[in-house]
Amino acid sequence: MAAQHSQQNSSPDAVRIGLGPLSATDLVAVARTGAAVELTEESMAEMARTRAVVEGLAAGPVPHYGISTGFGALATTHIPAERRAQLQRSLIRSHAAGSGDTVETEVVRALMTLRLSTLATGRTGVRPSTATTYAALLNARVTPVVHEYGSLGCSGDLAPLAHCALALMGEGEVFDADGVRRPASEALTAAGITPVQLAEKEGLALINGTDGMLGMLIMALADLERLVRTADVAAALSVEGLLGTDDVFADDLQQLRPHPGQAASAGNLRRLLAGSPIRDSHRDPAACTRVQDAYSLRCAPQVSGAVRDTMAHARTVAERELASAVDNPVITPDGRVESNGNFHGAPVAYVLDFLAIAAADLASISERRTDRFCDTSRNHGLNPFLADDPGVDSGQMIAQYTQAAIVSELKRLAVPASVDSIPSSAMQEDHVSMGWSAARKLRRAVDGLTRVLAIEILTAARGVDLRRPLEPAAGTGAVITALRAHVDGPGPDRHLSPEIERTVALVADGSLLTAAEHAIGALD
Repeated sequence: MAAQHSQQNSSPDAVRIGLGPLSATDLVAVARTGAAVELTEESMAEMARTRAVVEGLAAGPVPHYGISTGFGALATTHIPAERRAQLQRSLIRSHAAGSGDTVETEVVRALMTLRLSTLATGRTGVRPSTATTYAALLNARVTPVVHEYGSLGCSGDLAPLAHCALALMGEGEVFDADGVRRPASEALTAAGITPVQLAEKEGLALINGTDGMLGMLIMALADLERLVRTADVAAALSVEGLLGTDDVFADDLQQLRPHPGQAASAGNLRRLLAGSPIRDSHRDPAACTRVQDAYSLRCAPQVSGAVRDTMAHARTVAERELASAVDNPVITPDGRVESNGNFHGAPVAYVLDFLAIAAADLASISERRTDRFCDTSRNHGLNPFLADDPGVDSGQMIAQYTQAAIVSELKRLAVPASVDSIPSSAMQEDHVSMGWSAARKLRRAVDGLTRVLAIEILTAARGVDLRRPLEPAAGTGAVITALRAHVDGPGPDRHLSPEIERTVALVADGSLLTAAEHAIGALD
């Protein structure tokens, strides 16, 4: 019956999961938009072939780790055949030991999709029916309850994946398709899914993977792709509003230091500021005595570009991990069952930490530009804090406080998790990656960066508006027009928090970036 689930949910729009790597785009589609999944015929055949290997070894007299022995520090304990089903159930129940707040639905769907992708390679030795039932959970939008704490990121994201496997067994709690938290047994019955009775090797196969940290890495990269371009939009607005120069973004100057990310960012800034009447108003050296802009304006491409190059490295790691089949032990293509250390999360953990550092620095330079608008000694003729009636009105004063508070937290979140290690499993697992923790703090860092950029855009747009009758460039002007559809322009103080949140939403969903790109073409 379980094998029928894939057929029942077959769709031409379904993400096909097979022997090869899953794409980042497909993963995001399943995690965030609820796209269905479908196992390929080739993967079904390969799973059947390697399952036969497992069953042959299970029937033999020689103990094999994960098939006829205990786990971790109990790997030398032989388990008789009549107790192996209980062994698998016990493994999942004991490892589903998470605690704390529930993890977001998109994270759980991402880690389940990645685990299914590894099962589909045939390297784990699970039965095809187990994989199709796992796919059925995704297609029914049944989301296991996974908790914030529990993974050390070494032998896979054990606790988070164990909570998913527990739901596959019809135990524990889930959120159903309507977001209602209920017992897994009820939700599976309502969805027409028969719980799985795990067989030899399947417990390990369901929990030994870097899937949680990898899923969060891929989604963070998708968000940062948008935010790094939005950071260029914000910087362009600030350069314009603070009467800065775009001369420093010239292509020949960028070529003197040929970092690809820097070149992309500088190119975006040139296009965003092209033809700006505000810029032209102070282009004459006789009218503008400033020799150089502050670093937060002049060095925007160097910082934003370095973030891009860091992302490129992280993307390479993610692509390699997507092409991996992480389990222990694994069934090799020639039929051997081999223990290995591929479950260790260090490669993923390092880049998760690296991205948190990059996000903190991108937010830091954004906050510095915002602060310049508030200071009459540096904002070149604008009112203090961009207030309508200084003294009566406070303008953007406390918006910058909010930005500063977030930036301070982002600096704390930039402290690497991967440099820590705490031994577990009676010293069998004596060095761990903490990759799950690195991923969790990166998610918070991405949210913080979104908010910081939104406040810069809100502030810079007000500054540009206060330069009227001078008009902004086509690119920056389009962003201000899009913003003004949701947030009013300069005037007496209003309740500021809702305006910040509306701007945050426009940054998060890409609306402001889209407005710029509609005006001047796609940004790099």
